[in-house]
Amino acid sequence: MEQHIQPGFLSGTIQIPASKSDSQRAILCAALAEGKSRLSGLGSSEDEKAMLGSVRALGARVNLISPSLAEISGITEISEPLSLSAGESGLGLRLLTCVSAGFDQKVVLNGTGSLLKRPMDFFDEVLPEFGCEVKTTNGFLPIEVCGPLQGRDLTVDGSLSSQFISGLLMALPRSEQASSLTVSDMKSGPYIQMTLKTLRAFGIEIENQENVFRIPGNQSYRATDYRIEGDWSSASYWLAASAVGHAISISGLTMGSLQADKAMLNALMNAGCKIQIENQSVRIDGENLHPFEFDAENCPDLFPALVVLAAKCRGISTIKGVRRLEHKESNRGVTLQSEFGKMGLKIDLNDDEMVIHGTGSLEGAHVSSHHDHRIAMSLAIAGSFANGKTIIQNAEAVAKSYPDFWEHLHSLNE
Repeated sequence: MEQHIQPGFLSGTIQIPASKSDSQRAILCAALAEGKSRLSGLGSSEDEKAMLGSVRALGARVNLISPSLAEISGITEISEPLSLSAGESGLGLRLLTCVSAGFDQKVVLNGTGSLLKRPMDFFDEVLPEFGCEVKTTNGFLPIEVCGPLQGRDLTVDGSLSSQFISGLLMALPRSEQASSLTVSDMKSGPYIQMTLKTLRAFGIEIENQENVFRIPGNQSYRATDYRIEGDWSSASYWLAASAVGHAISISGLTMGSLQADKAMLNALMNAGCKIQIENQSVRIDGENLHPFEFDAENCPDLFPALVVLAAKCRGISTIKGVRRLEHKESNRGVTLQSEFGKMGLKIDLNDDEMVIHGTGSLEGAHVSSHHDHRIAMSLAIAGSFANGKTIIQNAEAVAKSYPDFWEHLHSLNE
């Protein structure tokens, strides 16, 4: 699928979709809970659909009252070996694998697209330490696990992704023994805090001091009513669009959110922007926009939106955290360099740093998302202020996190 983006002034209000990160955590917690939970504010992303399908396969009962409201009754038992698919969701796969390892039945987990190329060595190395049988395909999917997990005191490597740690934090409270996790080289700490917040909402208590997590065993998830937050990751593109001169208001965001990508506001302020909050909507005043420096190690999903912002700044902007981009839906640092290069933007990748040589303008071009939802959305915003038409190939990739993105974009042109 192609999208043709004509430059022009965008104006209107965007209602941000659900955070698929918050949603997937809540769906799985509800599936583990005793009783019936009610989840409101659900989104319709492919990742959320995959998680709902997986918890159904595990034995949870899911009643979709409306597209944004679900009642989920928890799993009672797993009576036979199962196969689950996380779709292309790295978070979903990592949470499901750890939770599945808590059952005493074999579960085979698989995925699609770029997820098949992402390394899963963490499970080979760590889950056996908790008494679980694990079999990967030379460190990749599919993966087979059979538990139950046994509580242990262990030091684990958190450098590849916080999602592995979140998976363990969801699984270990259900083991008979207490556990202690010490996480070395922890990345994306805000996402782990987000997991702890969701766990508390479902009755799970974990003591956390810096990089140490003490997890009592024999805990039970409790059913609850839970409201899914709006997605700061999806908002980052509209915030960047507002900063580069479009009259866009963004609603549906929680200002007290623990989502790591709320740091987009800090990046915008680093670039000289003013944040305007009125009637529960956010607008950005980018009149004094200038080059900026920002450390995105703990929020690597912001890179695409930050590149759009940096392209509009006249001068050199630098963003740290490039190493976190290799194992995304694409090798995202290289993809940003390639596709924005077609639009006339020079990007240097220096070890863990991205250097963007902004000129304040871009040229319309034929570009590709590389089947990466975040690349597609960033190219769309870039095309809105480029000189000439931009044609984006593989534009359907946005369905992974934000299926209504193109509809929302076109509504701002009406």
